[in-house]
Amino acid sequence: MRAVTTSFSPPGRPGPASVDVVLPCLDEAAALPWVLDHVPPGWRALVVDNGSTDGSDRIARELGATVVREERRGFGAACHAGLTAATADIVCFCDCDASLDPADLVPFVHEILAGTADLVLGRRRPRTRGAWPAHARAGNLALSRLLRRRTGLRLRDLGPLRAARRAELLALGLTDRRSGYPLQMVVRAADAGWRITEHDVPYAPRTGASKVTGTWRGTFHAVRDMSRVLQEPKAPAEVAS
Repeated sequence: MRAVTTSFSPPGRPGPASVDVVLPCLDEAAALPWVLDHVPPGWRALVVDNGSTDGSDRIARELGATVVREERRGFGAACHAGLTAATADIVCFCDCDASLDPADLVPFVHEILAGTADLVLGRRRPRTRGAWPAHARAGNLALSRLLRRRTGLRLRDLGPLRAARRAELLALGLTDRRSGYPLQMVVRAADAGWRITEHDVPYAPRTGASKVTGTWRGTFHAVRDMSRVLQEPKAPAEVAS
């Protein structure tokens, strides 16, 4: 796998663009080879190690990825560490458990470059019955409905596969460092008047056990974190320092 940031120009769209893919990672040694092998050529993989004890950081380096360390535990903490470490014009996010294919981000980037969307999200479509547990789906559905009441957005999923421009993401001033981070990104983007689109992507059973939605308890804590985000008052985006 090549782990360098180079020019990327979609068909019919002249001009250079660079892409960084943020991959939050906590003990994903078994999934990393597959995930990194599917990062599109020329894109840079930023594996954010969030305290792994299974050698994930070493494996990522050996496979050519750039490794970022984030000692503070939390999905949001890992995602934001990757965002702040990114240098590319466009930043993508993808889980590091092999449930989602980084290659599916290519049309997302095309849409950002075409100027038809500011934030592109992946709507997870399970490939198998067990890919998305019932409790996780229920929590996601409830949050999607609450999001619609808060912002008017008619999204069907709040999944982790997404793409946007780095500078604009930083300007949102995201503060959540736990499970509410992905939702806060959408809420603040909507408040800022962003054009947000959603596209179906295949969703496979993850490698290993989920740290968030693998249990009812984990799902409960994730929904709680996200519910707090939905209670935030609407405010203009602030430029991050």
